[in-house]
This record gives sequence, structure tokens and C-alpha cells, in this order.
Amino acid sequence: MDRRQFLAGVAALAAPAAAAPLSSASAQGPGPAGRTMVASPEAMRRLAERLSRVEEDGLDPRWYGLNSQNLQDPAAIARGTGLVLADLVQGRVASIPGRMDLLREANAATLNTWMQQVADSAEPAEVLDRASATTPELVILKSALAAARARALVGWPGFPVGGRVLEPNATDETRVNALRARLAATDPVLAADLGTGPVYDENLQAAVRRFQAAVGTEADARVGLATMTALNRSPQSIVNQIRVAMDMRRGAPARPRDRRIEVNIPDYRLKVYDDARVIMDMAVVVGSVARQTPMIQARLTAVQFNPPWGVPARNAKEDVLPRLRRDPAAVAARGFRIFQRIDGEVVEIDPTTVDWHAVNPNRFPYIIRQDAGDASALGRLKFIMPNGDDIYMHDTPDRQYFRLADRARSSGCIRLERPMDFLMLVLDGTPGWDRARADRVVAGRATSVNAIRRQLPVRLHYNTITVEGADMRIRQDIYGLDAAYARAMDSRQRMPGVPMAAAL
Repeated sequence: MDRRQFLAGVAALAAPAAAAPLSSASAQGPGPAGRTMVASPEAMRRLAERLSRVEEDGLDPRWYGLNSQNLQDPAAIARGTGLVLADLVQGRVASIPGRMDLLREANAATLNTWMQQVADSAEPAEVLDRASATTPELVILKSALAAARARALVGWPGFPVGGRVLEPNATDETRVNALRARLAATDPVLAADLGTGPVYDENLQAAVRRFQAAVGTEADARVGLATMTALNRSPQSIVNQIRVAMDMRRGAPARPRDRRIEVNIPDYRLKVYDDARVIMDMAVVVGSVARQTPMIQARLTAVQFNPPWGVPARNAKEDVLPRLRRDPAAVAARGFRIFQRIDGEVVEIDPTTVDWHAVNPNRFPYIIRQDAGDASALGRLKFIMPNGDDIYMHDTPDRQYFRLADRARSSGCIRLERPMDFLMLVLDGTPGWDRARADRVVAGRATSVNAIRRQLPVRLHYNTITVEGADMRIRQDIYGLDAAYARAMDSRQRMPGVPMAAAL
């Protein structure tokens, strides 16, 4: 919307604006009359000017019927105010299928309190300002959104995708110049000392490392597919990620005070909180894009020492079968055992006697299990948290993945960087357990399950943008959930079950 047109329309507001009824009725149709605003015509003009800037809050004036054509109608300003306020207080998106991590504490009483403040205020624009900045994180995100929007207006050049990896010190005039131009648009350090020439020199390598560290790819200055993809992300996609981050924080309940476990999937981190204090922080490996980790809430109930692995059907067909085709004896050496149901009985078979190339993966007739041991996919520890998706946390022999920035590489479960440290934390309060006993049980190689006395809540959630102090970090939208959330914001989805009119 052209703000000059908007303000020109606002200027035409007359004295009756002070008696405009305030309503938070759904934008899909008129709702019951709400409280009457007491603001003066001048304050109403300032309110309308504030409404013209709701894009600063990650919102869209069109969602609320705010345009240059209706601004001579005082009721449109009042009604728009109610709708904007509802979204600022409650968040615009109610829920999304599969997003158990979206937490809302929206209720009519809270909204009514804000509605009353707007109705009674001599400066309702100031109430909107307060509602838009209810937490320090929202203040930081709003500033970041303004910067991202400014960048999006200018845009930045693309980078050619495909071809070989651009290695440090390589000579490649086309791609080096494209890389320099792309990074100069977002890296003031590089822009101040841009350099020239076809060589991928140390100055440009340092800029690439800064970029890679910021977006969560390997900070090795090698420009491969992951870095190329990140370089070509549109400025608008970053704007949308920040808008989503702001909306997710609105209407969110206060953080629990009890000890709890949280795994942020796109950040590849597990943190254990005690009230607001982080008492453990470690890297994790999460589900790949093809096998995404679901967002769940559960409780950690038990730990299994030296767990065997019942290979899920999908893993058996997609992961183990190709290995059996290459070398069945090597698969057996890693502790995998093959079973088949024959005449109603489950019988173990020798994998070297099967023509695995002739096995149709769509009609896979075998059951595969892997014995406990050093080579087990579950490592030496499995942490059980009952849920409908059969997701758990576990040790892993594949330690190399924890050195990578991109750790979306599992089949859905959570692999832990420091499983023994995690074990001792979750066994805190369970009588008879210390590190020496835990080491003995692991070394004994026998499979056993032990209940955890203090069953901590576990939350797997998806936040691509994290705020720590005054610093904001943006991670990649690995599952596309931010993009889906942005579409939900545009679809006018509203909070179900919450009265949307602040009745007198």
C-alpha cells in the first residue's frame, strides 16, 4: 500500500471517529459491536498512521481491510485496530497439522484486557506499540525484520548453481566475480575491501567462511551445493522466516520453571533447562529431509543399555538391502541378523545364501535385527520417551556427523553427541546410580532397561531463528516448515475457540 495515499485518507477523518466501535471480529465477516474508542480525531489519525506500518510487525495491512479507499470510514480504522491487536496478542496462526511444538496461551481475558486499554487510551497507537513488543525477543526480531526488508528491496545477485566445487585459491573468473558480488551485498567487511581478479583469494575465503557460519553450512570456504543453495536464497525468504519467528512467539505461554529437555531441530542442538538456565547443551543429529523428525512432546521414562535394533521396514529396504546386495557377509559382520517367516515360524537365515539382487524392495519378506554392540546403529544407550511416532534418542557409532554443520542425517530419531553425560543428568535422582555403575553396565554388554525416577519432559521443536541476548541467528528451513507457516499466515487462519469480539 502507498503510505501517502493511506495518510491522505486518514487526514479526512472527522470528529465522529472518536466514537468508532472497536471490534476484533474475524476478517471473514462483521462481528458484534465492541467497546467504543475515546481517542480524539488527532489520536485516531496517529492510530491510522500506526496501522499503515503493521508490516513492521510482520503483518499485512490487507489482512485487516486497511487500504486507501476505506480510510474515510472511522469504523474501518477501529475495526482494523481490533483485528491487528488480536494478531499481535495471540499470534495469527492457530495451529498447523503436525506442529505439536506450536504453543499458544491465547484466551479471551487477555485479549479483552488489551482491547479495553485501546478503547480507554487517549493514544491507542501507543497501546499497539506495547502489544507489538511484549518480549525483548520481539524487539530484536522487529529490528531484524526492518533490516531484512531493506535488503529485500535492493536484492542481491545470484550465484551459479551446479558444476564442481569452487575450491580455495582456484581461478574461475565467472564464479569468483559472482561470489564476490553476492557476498558484498550482505557482508560489510568484504564490501569495504572487495578486491578484484579471477582468483578465489584469502579475503574472499574469509567472507565465505563468515557466510557459511551464519547459515549453518560447513565453514570450510569450499563452495559446494549446500553453500550454493544458501547463496541463492531469496531475500524475501529471510523476511518470511523472521515474520514467522515473530508470530510464533506471540501468545506463547511462559517458559516452564521445571527441568526439561528441548531439541531444536533446524539448529541441531539439544538443551536441558532448569528454569531459564541451560545446564546442558550438545549437538544432535536429526532426521533427514526424506525422513523428518516429527515435532512431539513426551516424557523420558527409561534408558536401555546395550540396545539391539529392530530395523524398521523402511530402513531395511532403503538402507540395509543395498548393503546386502554389495556384501552380505560384511552386513552380518556388523551384527545384522536376517529372519523370515516360514510356515508360521520366524526362522533365522544365512544372508550369504540369498540372491539379494532378486529381492523386490516393494515386497520385502525379511525381518532384520542388529545385535547390541559397538557397531549397533543405536550405540550403547537408548533413551525411551513413549510417543506415537516411535522416536527416541540414542548413542551412535557414527561420530563423524557431529563435526558437520548440516546434521539432518538420521532416519528420524535423535542421535546424541554426549550420551554418557546425558545419561548421568537424566539419572539424577534415581537411587544407586553414579558414573562408575553406568560405565560397568555399559561395559558388561548385557541388554537391560532401567526406569528413570525423574521423568523429564521432552519437546522436539522447530525454530530456525534463535535469539540469545542481543544476537539473532538464522538457520536454514530444512523441512520447509517456515514456508508452510508463512502460507498459513496469509490464509487468515485464526485461533479456534477464542471469542473474537470484545463485548461490552
